[in-house]
Amino acid sequence: MPLTRRELIRAIGAGALTLPLSALPLSALAKTRDRTAHVVIVGGGIGGATAAKYLRLAAPQLRITLVEPEKRFMTCLRSTDVVVGHMTLDDITFTYDALRAKYKINVVHDRAIGFDPNAKTVQLDKAGKMSYDRLIVSPGIDFIYGDVEGYHREAAETTMPHAWKAGAQTLRLQKQLQAMPQGGTFVLVAPPNPFRCPPGPYERASLVAEWCQQHNPAAKVIILDPKDAFTKDVPFKKAWERLYGYNTPNSMIEWVSASKGGKVKRVDAASKTIHAEAGEFKADVINYIPPQRAGTLAFRMGLTNKDGWCPVNRRTFESEIVKDVHVIGDAVVGDTMPKSGYSANSQAKVAVQAIADLLAGREPGEPSMINVCYSLAGQNYGVSIADIFKVVDNRIVKLPASGVSPITDSPAQPLLEAVYQRNWHRTFANDCFA
Repeated sequence: MPLTRRELIRAIGAGALTLPLSALPLSALAKTRDRTAHVVIVGGGIGGATAAKYLRLAAPQLRITLVEPEKRFMTCLRSTDVVVGHMTLDDITFTYDALRAKYKINVVHDRAIGFDPNAKTVQLDKAGKMSYDRLIVSPGIDFIYGDVEGYHREAAETTMPHAWKAGAQTLRLQKQLQAMPQGGTFVLVAPPNPFRCPPGPYERASLVAEWCQQHNPAAKVIILDPKDAFTKDVPFKKAWERLYGYNTPNSMIEWVSASKGGKVKRVDAASKTIHAEAGEFKADVINYIPPQRAGTLAFRMGLTNKDGWCPVNRRTFESEIVKDVHVIGDAVVGDTMPKSGYSANSQAKVAVQAIADLLAGREPGEPSMINVCYSLAGQNYGVSIADIFKVVDNRIVKLPASGVSPITDSPAQPLLEAVYQRNWHRTFANDCFA
């Protein structure tokens, strides 16, 4: 019997599981015909780390190598908590120690600089060529600069950080928020679809507004948005009404949608001025989140389409462009499946079971996938979404059990979802890295 949204949220939020058993495509250990088969995974983010761990569980006899240049990974999950001072970067940083020691993964801290799909080799910067039988690529996303006059990479690294990859820009945005003058204006520019973590900009605006209530009560948070709707917008807006006076003359948050002129035309980094269709916005802090595309590695490997994303077979996540290469995570064309850490985790599990089956000469099964995302509109006010997916005619479709937090009069519900959010992050990170 399939799980309902309520059952899924309760189980995951309570930390009981990270995927329903019906969605785990790992019911039996795969036995390959070639016991020396080598699977190389390029990219050690959530998708790549999950793939390494669960491939070991699916096919213990395989040689598995994870290639990742960094020795630690910072999750974008909860990075806004770092911006507002509720967490530190250390709290969202994870190592590859368990993958190496517990799961016997060969973790190589190196960078992929070349690729020969005919010879089935990956060229590494320091370690030379590495051959593979199957290759998994988890390239993440990169940002598109230059589509708006005045916004470029240098601006992102200095005056207008996006902070959409956890790290130095997260701390830069934190310092800018703390230095904002009393009564100042924080402008968040939301990106167009598709982009990593669809509810993320609105969670960030919410938590910045809460921070301002405590430290800068006359401040204003403005969201300039090229869209007229966003993920979890109904519960978010209700939370804004309850917490920040949204839709009143004294609202701390103003959302300027596309139909109200929210699309940005140009920016002036020096004067911190944004020129949108609705007019001119003078800011003290600008959090500009640019449009996105598949990571540069995917382009270099020839895995992208004309739209800048990676088309895949949705049953196996094998590239539709390059044979024996599987692509997972934010870079893929996921149809109704959002670009999120949880989606990457779910896709990785489907891909590795498909690889185990293919190496064993079996036909991969029909996958089920889920995405669960908790967001905070305030530290004690959570909203969530739970999506269940299946593949129909090589498209990922969302099942009717999916949905967002219902609007109720009970103060316990958003409080409980805020508690769930904390448990969810901890158990989810363990599922990927521990």
